[in-house]
Amino acid sequence: MSGPNPDPYEDKITGLEPGGGVPPGETPPGEASTAGPQGHDEGGPRKGTQVLWISIIGVVVLLSMLYFIGYIVGFFD
Repeated sequence: MSGPNPDPYEDKITGLEPGGGVPPGETPPGEASTAGPQGHDEGGPRKGTQVLWISIIGVVVLLSMLYFIGYIVGFFD
């Protein structure tokens, strides 16, 4: 037992063969290559900026560890 087609617009799509196939020549052409320049530089931040942020994060982590270790040992009672 089959019911009616739930998508009434499916039968009115142009370029489809019965069964849903696409005939030759109906597909769009392949996309163009993007190997040319894209209009922007691909450079990231300078090396010094990366080292600065890693150093800042390392200092914050180290100070946090020292604080919690000191709290556990009883240094901050």
